[in-house]
Amino acid sequence: MRTHATISGPQLLLSVIAIRLAALVLVGWGLTLVPRQARDSEPVCAPSSAARIEAAPAATTVGARVADAAFDEMRLHD
Repeated sequence: MRTHATISGPQLLLSVIAIRLAALVLVGWGLTLVPRQARDSEPVCAPSSAARIEAAPAATTVGARVADAAFDEMRLHD
């Protein structure tokens, strides 16, 4: 009896997919078991949330006016 030692294309593809899926499952389980780190400190390179809030009011008022106008237009057509 003769055996073929080579693996066919679909078998190779399925084995690669199975190995990747197993690796993703292991990483997912690992991430659920590892405790999350507390985010007490902000990154040094990013501006603080207070600075972002102070810099943003001009953009939010214009956006709010546009949103209000769009909402009013939508109500008129309903």
